[in-house]
Amino acid sequence: MGKTIGLTGSVATGKSTVSKMIQKAGIPVIDADIAARKVVEPGTAGLKEIINYFGADILLEDGTLNRPKLANIIFKNKEKREKLNAITHPRVKEYMLAERKRYFAAGEQVVFFDIPLLFESHLESLVDQIVVVWVTPETELKRLMRRNHLTEEAALERINSQIGIDEKAKKADLVINNDETLEKTEKQVADFIDQIIKNK
Repeated sequence: MGKTIGLTGSVATGKSTVSKMIQKAGIPVIDADIAARKVVEPGTAGLKEIINYFGADILLEDGTLNRPKLANIIFKNKEKREKLNAITHPRVKEYMLAERKRYFAAGEQVVFFDIPLLFESHLESLVDQIVVVWVTPETELKRLMRRNHLTEEAALERINSQIGIDEKAKKADLVINNDETLEKTEKQVADFIDQIIKNK
C-alpha cells in the first residue's frame, strides 16, 4: 500500500497552484472538487437525491446542477447545507478512495488528496500526512477580494466560514509558505517531493 498525503489550505491561499506543481512533478492528485462534480453528474444517484430534496428547478436547462443557485440556498440555510453534505460527502469519499485504489494498483507509490475542507470535514484519517498551503490572513483577504471581486465584508464572511489558516498550519505535518514569490513556493514543493520520493 502506498502513501496518501492530504493537501489543503484556505480560500485564496494558493492550494490549486501547489496542486498543479505536484501534478507537473508526475505525482497523482485526486481532487475533492472534481470528485464533488463527478458524483452529481446527470444520471447519478447523487443528483437524483439532490433533485428529490431541492426540487427540479435546481437544474439548468441541460440537466446539470445549477451550482450558483444551490450555493446561494445552502450558504444561507444550515439545515439545507447539512442535507447536501449528507448526500455528497459519502459519495465524494467513495470516489476518491476508488481512484486511490486504482493508482496504487497501477504501481503508484504516493498519491495526494486535494481536499479544501480537510479539517472542517474531519477527513484527517484518510491521509498519512497533511500539507497546508499557508499565506498570512492579510494576504488571504487581499487575494480573495481581488480574485472574486468581493467587498472586504463579503470576503471575510467566506474566510470566516472555514477554520482559520493559522489554525490549520498548526495541525499540519508540513506548511508550504505561499506568501512570497512563486519561485520560493516551487522550491518548497520540489524539496518536499524529493523528500517523500526518498522516504517512501
